[in-house]
Amino acid sequence: MNIADIATSDFVELDADVRLGKVRSIFERENPKGIVITEDGAYAGVITQKQLVQSHVEDNAKAGAMMRSAPKVERHDDVREVARVLVEGGAKIAPVFEGDSLWGVVTGDDILAAVLENLDALTVEQIYTKDVVTITEETHVGQAINLLRKHGISRVPVLDDDGDLSGMVTTHDIVDVVVRDMNKATRGDRSGENDRVLDLPVYDVMNSPVETTSLDDSVRDAVERMLENDFAGLVVTPDHDDSLVAGIVTKTDVLRALTFTEEDHMDVQITNINLLDNTISRDDIREEIGDVASKYQDMQVQHAHVRFHEHKEKLRGTPLIQCQIRLRTNKGQAAGSGEGYGSDTAFNVALDKLQRNVLEMKGVRADEEYRGQLLRKLGEL
Repeated sequence: MNIADIATSDFVELDADVRLGKVRSIFERENPKGIVITEDGAYAGVITQKQLVQSHVEDNAKAGAMMRSAPKVERHDDVREVARVLVEGGAKIAPVFEGDSLWGVVTGDDILAAVLENLDALTVEQIYTKDVVTITEETHVGQAINLLRKHGISRVPVLDDDGDLSGMVTTHDIVDVVVRDMNKATRGDRSGENDRVLDLPVYDVMNSPVETTSLDDSVRDAVERMLENDFAGLVVTPDHDDSLVAGIVTKTDVLRALTFTEEDHMDVQITNINLLDNTISRDDIREEIGDVASKYQDMQVQHAHVRFHEHKEKLRGTPLIQCQIRLRTNKGQAAGSGEGYGSDTAFNVALDKLQRNVLEMKGVRADEEYRGQLLRKLGEL
């Protein structure tokens, strides 16, 4: 299936100098899938309605200040390739071109809806994220924001005093509260209002009850619920207890699963690939991760996800980069993260930590095998 069967012409093209007030009115009046921004007639970026709703940028600001970069795709690109570039670009929408002409737009939701029938073959357990960050009801909003930024995530489950699932907090929930309170406050009061919001417990802003899914549910069922309710993700719970958090599954996890291949080379997804500099390439990353995986011969890497995040701090013009590497293997998950100035340095720090974790996994499993052998021998005495 190529993207021409999925893409839509339901978009509006605007110049970067257009005021955001006009952008907002277009979304309210026409409700397009997205707005494509151009500068001097050339494609520059996109604006989505959700992105605009989550912002408190004034109406007189220019659209160029709000737009985000999104990968360009070709009308006849394969749906798997488009899913890959959306995941790697951290984008929800992409402009579709035919040659040099803008032909339409495609969203991650469009792709998921188009392949829905094919998702019966997958279970949530095969694609969900097992290691999930959680917070408690007493966690302050400011602390939650720091965790979301640190881990590069947009939602986090909330637990009560007994460790049971109590709610969910998303960046949208937090932005909604901050914007609402800022709109109430006068200019002189805004600093105090921001401090007050940051000190609120997340219990006051979280969503509850939480939509959940089980490990043995089909991915199709999970995606249908996400699309019908406009959820970006669901909490995954063990089959025996809906109050416990086993992980989380998101639309991005599903899009990533669409890119899995049976090819000989390792499947590697890179989020924010635009942060790679001239010192490192996609092939370098695949080769380096393959070398680490080979140190543990019983471990078959099913998927590798590398995520880059740029901080504002710079050293002689080179930005501080955070890199997170996660391997999904037949022996469980292994991860490593690190920071450095430039993507190459950050990746190597994260790779070193990943290698240590992989070797530690190997050592633990070797110890378990030795203990098993010893117990069997003792049983024979």
